[in-house]
Amino acid sequence: MKFLAPVTKLAAGFRKFVAPRYRPELYYMRGPGPATARSMGTPRENQSIDH
Repeated sequence: MKFLAPVTKLAAGFRKFVAPRYRPELYYMRGPGPATARSMGTPRENQSIDH
């Protein structure tokens, strides 16, 4: 058993280096992006020019 623990840690470290797990918090987009702003438009763009 004392031999198995270091081997397991070594294998886990190697696996992390070769194929890291996906961590969605690293790619999480905070807030709406520019495409949403373009589709919503600004209030001034939505008003008609003819008064």
